[in-house]
Amino acid sequence: MPEHSSAHQHSNAHQHSCEHSPNTEPHSHHSHEHGPHNNASQPDASADPAKFWEKRYGGQDRVWSGRVNATLADVASQWSPGRSLDLGCGEGGDVIWLAERGWQATGIDISATATVRATAAARERGATSARFIAADLAHWIEDPARIDSSEHGFDLVTASFLQSPVALPRERILRAAAARVAAGGRLVVVAHAEPPAWAKGHGGDFPVPEEDLAALELDARAWEIEACETRERATTAPDGTASTLLDSLVIVRRR
Repeated sequence: MPEHSSAHQHSNAHQHSCEHSPNTEPHSHHSHEHGPHNNASQPDASADPAKFWEKRYGGQDRVWSGRVNATLADVASQWSPGRSLDLGCGEGGDVIWLAERGWQATGIDISATATVRATAAARERGATSARFIAADLAHWIEDPARIDSSEHGFDLVTASFLQSPVALPRERILRAAAARVAAGGRLVVVAHAEPPAWAKGHGGDFPVPEEDLAALELDARAWEIEACETRERATTAPDGTASTLLDSLVIVRRR
């Protein structure tokens, strides 16, 4: 899911020890919305995911800023373009940014409204190599190539803030994402590592990079770990004051 803030990436990164360890199940998904904490306003976790997200996107003209996820931009700007796949692309900010830099960029999101907006935004910005698919990732994991239409996988697969207040098989999606990476390609997983300072009572789990790396169940002989860390990102709080968010970042490269 797209980044909820338009703030630029803060430079401070904290390296974690992410050697391959016995597989441990990471924390489950949580809401990526960070408003004031109010238990009464929390969505029903048993709600139908497709209906939930379609209502979320259909309820307003635009949900996200349209800007690229700052952490992804920071790491991907140095990579040669190829074929990319963004899982939970929302309104397409990351996909369009990649397309503008030469990538044959594909995005998948459960909301048809979100992908329609993404397609329109790509057209407006002249990002002709961007394409968007409305599909449930819970279905995509069963037969990825049938939905993403790539016989040979991707040079870059991204899953940014793939955290949800309703049902989402996140760990299975991350493993399927790794399986779609072609030889020499990369998987980038970005997640909220903690709630923001203005919503410390926010419910849900916040995975640290070690947990996401373990969830991938990678063969160390076939993969290289390029990053496993948390990064601070400058943002503006709802009251207009300066604040900082903490992102979890995992980058792995198939040998």
